[in-house]
Amino acid sequence: MKHLNAIMTGLIAIFILLSLTMFTVDQRQNAIVFQLGEVISVKKDPGLYFKVPLLQNVRIFDTRVLTLTSAEPERFITSEKKNVLVDSFVKWRVVDVKQYYVSVGGDETRAHLRLSQTINDGLRAEFGKRTVHDVVSGQRDQIMEILRQKADADARTIGVQVLDVRIKRVDLPQEVSESVYQRMEAERKRVANELRSTGAGEAEKIRADADRQREIILAEAYRDAQRTKGEGDAKAAAIYAEAFGRNPEFYAFYRSMEAYRQTFKNKSDVMVLDPSSEFFKYLKSPGK
Repeated sequence: MKHLNAIMTGLIAIFILLSLTMFTVDQRQNAIVFQLGEVISVKKDPGLYFKVPLLQNVRIFDTRVLTLTSAEPERFITSEKKNVLVDSFVKWRVVDVKQYYVSVGGDETRAHLRLSQTINDGLRAEFGKRTVHDVVSGQRDQIMEILRQKADADARTIGVQVLDVRIKRVDLPQEVSESVYQRMEAERKRVANELRSTGAGEAEKIRADADRQREIILAEAYRDAQRTKGEGDAKAAAIYAEAFGRNPEFYAFYRSMEAYRQTFKNKSDVMVLDPSSEFFKYLKSPGK
């Protein structure tokens, strides 16, 4: 029994000793091995490693991509002396854990502070060279690339790599936005009025041209109608002349009958004539 207890105690001691001498590093981490507070090695490859208990200690660092975002939009001044509010974020990761530890003590908060200062200085410098239009749409990609290069060059001194710098939003302050919106509204109204007046002028021109064409068409139609009517009347007169010329006596008789019919059409018609008048020629003697 005593031997069994001794064996169990020995196994527990060995297990504790092994746990104090072994440590692991996965693919998302780097480790620094310290001996009496001095860095003696850096473990970058994933695997199982050993250390001297009590004499050496290990600190693990996360090497995954991290995001630094600004809590509130920062205010910057453009080359036009106009204020803009900029919201941005940074993608970064630790690439040199030893330099990272020496520079900022491996403290992520201190690293964020250093990166924020670098990005803010870069934004202030770049926005001060450009107009509002440039920073809003014209040169945003160029600004972000310049900021990334400058921030990465500075971050390398603390063992950090800046992968990307992004400007999420560029806004005007409320007091500036209102004046800008008012100018935009006035400009839109001016353009709208110009388009309306231009459209009204074009409409009047089209209506005038349509009225002119209408008058021309009516005049030409009336002219053609009168010509056709005149030709018809001429043909009718020629036909009548030819027909009546064959028998003048019948033509005179027919004309007299028409005159009688028109004259005595109504019972109330009254005509005072001499009975020997030529008008009653065919009533007295129809002739042939």
